[in-house]
Amino acid sequence: MVVASAVPELFEDDAHSVVDIRTDGLQSLRELGPPDLVHLVKQPAKSSSSKQIGVYHHTTGIDASSSASLAAYINTLTYAPSNTPHKVTSGLYCCYNAFSRVDMRVQVQIPGTVESYCVDERGNKLEATEEHWIETYLCSVLRAYSYADTGSGDSIKRIIGVRRFNPITTTDQEHRFLDVAEKLFFSGWQLGSDPEIQVPNIVSNHLTSGLLHYIRTTGRYASGINLFEKLRSRDPEVTSLLARVYLDADEEVKAVQLLREAIEELPMDYSLLDCQAEFCNRKGRSDLALEIAKRGVVAAPSEFCTWARLAEIYVALEQWDLALLTLNSCPMFTYQDKDAPRLPEPARISLPLSPETMCDEIDDAGPTPEGDMVHPTLRRLAAGNYKGTFHKAYVLLTEITKKIGWDQLLKIRSQVFVMEEEYRNEKQIGGPAASSKNASTSALRGSDTPQSNGHDEAEEIISPITAEASTKADGEPTLADSHLNSDLSKPSQSVTVHSGTETPQPQPPPADPAHQTYTQFQHKRLCERWLDNLFMVLYEDLRIYTIWRTEATQYKQQQLAYKKTAEEWEILGDLAERLHHPDEAVEAWQACLSIRFSPKAMRGVLGLYERNNDGRNMLGALIRLIAWQYRWYSEFSPDLLHTIRRIIEDEGAVKVRSIVQATSLPQQILDFTHQYAGLCAVFRSSGTEG
Repeated sequence: MVVASAVPELFEDDAHSVVDIRTDGLQSLRELGPPDLVHLVKQPAKSSSSKQIGVYHHTTGIDASSSASLAAYINTLTYAPSNTPHKVTSGLYCCYNAFSRVDMRVQVQIPGTVESYCVDERGNKLEATEEHWIETYLCSVLRAYSYADTGSGDSIKRIIGVRRFNPITTTDQEHRFLDVAEKLFFSGWQLGSDPEIQVPNIVSNHLTSGLLHYIRTTGRYASGINLFEKLRSRDPEVTSLLARVYLDADEEVKAVQLLREAIEELPMDYSLLDCQAEFCNRKGRSDLALEIAKRGVVAAPSEFCTWARLAEIYVALEQWDLALLTLNSCPMFTYQDKDAPRLPEPARISLPLSPETMCDEIDDAGPTPEGDMVHPTLRRLAAGNYKGTFHKAYVLLTEITKKIGWDQLLKIRSQVFVMEEEYRNEKQIGGPAASSKNASTSALRGSDTPQSNGHDEAEEIISPITAEASTKADGEPTLADSHLNSDLSKPSQSVTVHSGTETPQPQPPPADPAHQTYTQFQHKRLCERWLDNLFMVLYEDLRIYTIWRTEATQYKQQQLAYKKTAEEWEILGDLAERLHHPDEAVEAWQACLSIRFSPKAMRGVLGLYERNNDGRNMLGALIRLIAWQYRWYSEFSPDLLHTIRRIIEDEGAVKVRSIVQATSLPQQILDFTHQYAGLCAVFRSSGTEG
């Protein structure tokens, strides 16, 4: 039996119509649009009072191919348990069409009529055409995948009251999705792209990202190959997508042959070059990947991904100086977040709990607020907030640090970048720094302009981070203690570039086969401000991590309990993961789970089980994560579906079902995981035969 999640209700403030506010916000939408809005009008069923109440919630994954399917969803809400003392008199379903930039709406009078129409960015009411519905359906599927939760709970907690459904649960629905995607494929660039892409094109946009996400989640590689083969006959640039699906399907020989043929035809297609460079690098042939990545930078000098790939390859080659120089040249883009509902605070919120989801073990209500305080030093860690290009650049910087250490990183940094002290000295004596055209006073030729440094205070140079000395009243050390600061050298300020609106055309950093050290001032470059900031943020991450590990060791030696709140353990787990210390991250997450359930901590522990190929414990974590998601109205998470599919491939469906069934949790909780496993059977995933 399929169990449906409960229905959340946000009560509308009489002074603000959420539908009108959604209409007013249409012109500000830039991406796929916000989740669908479902608005109901209710009144007491038995009372003589005619007072009407407006309630609403959000959804993703509902079939938006016609007005009938949306009206059917509204009709199911009239039987929801929360509506027992009331009767629903009307419902409105709003679903955004990002192709035509209109909001599709279905108005249902109960009992009575169904009316469908669309509203444009100026609030004008227009007729809804068949083409509009085709576009809306595709946008709806893409939103369901793009806005789904990874299992960590971050997406769920970000927007209150969203019901998430799987938009594709049968092969027939898959055929319809891929048919519509094929029809609208060459218009996909209109939808925008991931935040790391500067200019959307036919192979880098939200439609192609959604297609690849779907194929990787479900393992339906044959369907993906068939789709991209047909599209490649119309435009050879699609070859890079086809090659990626072949690689995901473990058809590496076909992928390599395809890439070779395509690059001969399109030698400067950066998507093809990036795919080839990534493959060579992953296979341990960074020497082959290097020249390919350099050509990719020349082909697309204003794209972040080509520079990041080159930096990644220099890291693999252990050419740390060139890795830093390349990272400094990366064009950085202002992070464009997903469209979210911009609605006022609801007058009241009702988040009912479906009886089937009740389980003490996954109750994350946690302790009282007093017991879950977070030390300000932990709260201030900025690296966890990085997204888009800044997040990926930080990952590269931490990878270098993990391999060579902080002290060596600072040494190389001072060799390749002009430091404030030497710049000041050179300027005083009228040396090379006096000339504005000299290499010592101009940015690395080709470093593109970051549109933002990732912070609001874009025009302020980050101040040196000071250690805050504090101890608890009883003398126990805390994470703010400064007595460990000597373990880490604070990075001295380098001379940073205040990027303007125009910069020279980016070029790859010059080859330096001899690895000459940058001792001569004129050989050095100026550091981009955003990269200078990353060094300071990395320093603070390392400082807090060092304090934590030292304190933990001291407490262990003294046989004392090292106590933190659940949220502090969560933050420490994220910190260790950022710095590439997986064992310490899991230690923190397990400490968090010993206090209360946390989807973020459980998701982190699941990562450990995946690395160890521990199928039994992976399933134990998955059961709890899937149940927690259902508790918060999410019946679909692509990441969790992908994980259970991979377990079934390794262990077989019969064994997986037996392990799940043997778990000491209520049967209704186990059924949620069985539903996910059932999807793998529907799509005939490997391991489900027989």
